Amino acid sequence: MSGDMLPLLMFAALFLLLAAGVPIAFSLSAVAIVFSYFLWGPGALNILISATWGAMNNFVIIAVPLFIYMSYILQKTNVVEDLYDAFYKWSGGLRGGLAIATVIVGAFLGAVSGVVAAGVIGLGLIGLPQMLKYKYDKNVSMGIVMASGTLGQIIPPSTNMVLYGAVTGVSIGGLFAGGLTAGIFLGVMYVAYVLIRSFIKPDLCPPLPPDERASFKEKMLALKSVFLPSLLIILVLGSILSGMASPTEAAAFGAAGAMLIGLIKKRLNWEIVFSSCYETLSITAMVGWVMIGATAFGSVFSGVGGNRLVSQLAMNMPGGAVMVLIASSIFYFILGMFLEPGAIIFFAVPIIAPILARLGYDPLWVGLVFNVLLQCGYLSPPFGFSLFYLKGVTPKDVTITEIYRASLPFLALQVVCVAIMFVFPDFFLWFPKHVLGL
Repeated sequence: MSGDMLPLLMFAALFLLLAAGVPIAFSLSAVAIVFSYFLWGPGALNILISATWGAMNNFVIIAVPLFIYMSYILQKTNVVEDLYDAFYKWSGGLRGGLAIATVIVGAFLGAVSGVVAAGVIGLGLIGLPQMLKYKYDKNVSMGIVMASGTLGQIIPPSTNMVLYGAVTGVSIGGLFAGGLTAGIFLGVMYVAYVLIRSFIKPDLCPPLPPDERASFKEKMLALKSVFLPSLLIILVLGSILSGMASPTEAAAFGAAGAMLIGLIKKRLNWEIVFSSCYETLSITAMVGWVMIGATAFGSVFSGVGGNRLVSQLAMNMPGGAVMVLIASSIFYFILGMFLEPGAIIFFAVPIIAPILARLGYDPLWVGLVFNVLLQCGYLSPPFGFSLFYLKGVTPKDVTITEIYRASLPFLALQVVCVAIMFVFPDFFLWFPKHVLGL
């Protein structure tokens, strides 16, 4: 058999297992084990041991469970609800004001947790009922919840950015700085979309009735709920971006800070701590198994010449470097429709990112574009994760088809953001390059 056929056979075997419903982590591991055994004998199975050791021995990855734990503590101590209450009191008098509050709270959630599930579920439980109560358009309401909840993929401290930096060696601080620009830009796009549509069609997202709007005193008192989460954001991100702490050290500080906020608000108890630890362990274990499987698959794939084959195809592609970038982006987008984002990072990035770097693209900019594309994956039918997070917290009469339809305008806005990043890369690199010097 031609050597060039082996990488293609590995991909074919992987997608057959995925189509059969085998979890991505075990599909990757199974393909790696079978191909290594039959190609190089029983001794080659040590590749799985090496992959496991590599996954366990990566200090940067420790930041992931710490950020996840911080997210759960803040969610279970109702900090999310306090933030929403504060912002909707300020914006509720505007057309689309509750939707704007949802975007702002989504950005805050991204900045204090970096976990998309927490963002979408939290906003779905708190923001969506409020918008529907005040006769907001259902599609706009569900779409803004999903889009705002996924801002945690871009706005630091994003757990997927930590994984991307660990896999590629790109500065996590640089990714965080650029992600802050991209996340705020996307949030502004969402707000502009809601305001424009509300201006064109006034009854789409009506303002709160005058008798239900907060007084100035109530608005000022509500800001107390914003102070502690804002302070936590400044300390965690500031320590990373200034170089005072590594992402792992900052994550540990953030987890302790989240518990301190819970204690100050007198809402933290052993049940919350235990359930947060258990759910953190569950998600971290999933990430670990995906990392092990993807590392093993990548090692075998490289050993049979897969990386060389992909590199040759890219270098010979008509249209040069620009076409390679476009094709890579389309490939990431399609993967995001079917696979978990962490799996894409471990599976596809080690193959494609080095090729784009050799073609002259800034690795930091490539990382930012890739992470925005991952965010697109969260909203992409048929298997975007945010679609199913929201389905789990909506009334039973809301169908998955309605959720798909609600996601499409905001998915289109994300694609527009990627196109703008292609045209104006310096805008998104200005903060990490010229302010922080990364």
